[in-house]
Amino acid sequence: MNILNLTQHTATPEQIAQGVINLPPQAQEQLCELLTFNAMPTVGEVAHRAMQIAHMQEVVAHKGPFMIGGAPYLMPRLERLLQIKTHQKVLYAFTQRESVEQVQPDGGVRKVAVFRHAGFVGLDTEV
Repeated sequence: MNILNLTQHTATPEQIAQGVINLPPQAQEQLCELLTFNAMPTVGEVAHRAMQIAHMQEVVAHKGPFMIGGAPYLMPRLERLLQIKTHQKVLYAFTQRESVEQVQPDGGVRKVAVFRHAGFVGLDTEV
């Protein structure tokens, strides 16, 4: 099953092993622009961006589920549009946080949060 990555982030090796595929670089750049809000958007702008994402060539051509994530005020609208337009499942990545301590050359300890992909969550079922 090929899951098209519609997030700002490159799929992790764990996600790729579970079938996630990234957009080509130019389409990824366009997607990132659409997912990024630098000022408070209007409802109309949110709707317009969701529509632009749902109409991207790679999205229209994809025959499988989508992995989405981003601004909470955009995701419900994008999810509905993808489901209506493509009749495909929309998934969200589930990650687990791990705290890793790294000893520094000066003897200090740096604590880093590592996010590990643990699966996908869909609205109605888990995959």
